Amino acid sequence: MKSGRSIPVVRLLWEQVDRVRFSAARSNMKPITLITPPLPEYELLDSGNGEKLERYGSKVLARPDPQALWEKKLSVEVWERADGRYVRKGKIGEWKTRIDLPKEWQITFGGLQFIIRPTSFKHTGLFPEQLSNWEWSSRCIKKANRSISVLNLFGYTGGATLAAVKAGAHVVHVDASKKAVQWARGNASLSGVKEDSVHWMVEDALLFVQREIKRGHTYDAIIMDPPAFGHGPKDELWKIEEDLLTLVSLCKKLLSKTPLFFLINGYAAGYSPLTFAYNLTFLVETLGGSLEYGDLVIEEKGSGRLLPCGIFARWEAS
Repeated sequence: MKSGRSIPVVRLLWEQVDRVRFSAARSNMKPITLITPPLPEYELLDSGNGEKLERYGSKVLARPDPQALWEKKLSVEVWERADGRYVRKGKIGEWKTRIDLPKEWQITFGGLQFIIRPTSFKHTGLFPEQLSNWEWSSRCIKKANRSISVLNLFGYTGGATLAAVKAGAHVVHVDASKKAVQWARGNASLSGVKEDSVHWMVEDALLFVQREIKRGHTYDAIIMDPPAFGHGPKDELWKIEEDLLTLVSLCKKLLSKTPLFFLINGYAAGYSPLTFAYNLTFLVETLGGSLEYGDLVIEEKGSGRLLPCGIFARWEAS
């Protein structure tokens, strides 16, 4: 006879149920790659040696990119003709310009209007790799054929917000940066978004979600684009390895009785997209639907090379 404690039957039954649920969830999980191709107002012209060369409207910019670990295809002369080039100086950097590059200009992308504004931390305010997610969320909202409320956490310059509103949803847009929210509101105004279609919030995402739970508010869809590291408006600390699980767990309580979708994006955190996908399996286990996860990439003009730009996981109701 073997010694040792016996495992309770109830525990064994629950473990079996959990295995069945997770197996069902895995059968509805699909790895895919979302590709943004060259478009009239935006193109990835070349990449390599830790840099990328992009065209935003009529302006060409060169920026660092740690994913571009291969050789460039275009000549040195082509790169030197870039209108602006970002040069690092410690944690921040500056733009070296060949011409009198304006501080900002406008382009049309994905049927929306964006203010392009090269910043001291190398961003331009547009994330072209997100186009497929914007199109996907728009399709989900239109297909629902009902009133949809969306919570967009870490909303930054508002691409996901604008896409959702244009599809007919009402959005609560949350970001810790007042400047980012002002930028997003400028994009919304240019894109013809009605002011009452978006509730703009300058708040720490985690604290906002906690308050929304206390207020009894719910949402049909949640979008989050958490950084690896950041600070809230009152210097609240965010670390993705410490706070993501808490945030997703809290967001479960904000979902309506008939949720439509849940999308998580991420950049430069060094994680697999499965990290995000496993945070959303609870939706497949309890509500069915489909779960997709993978890389966000931009196709390079001419060569067809794909530049990795981020990861995502997204759940959609049946």
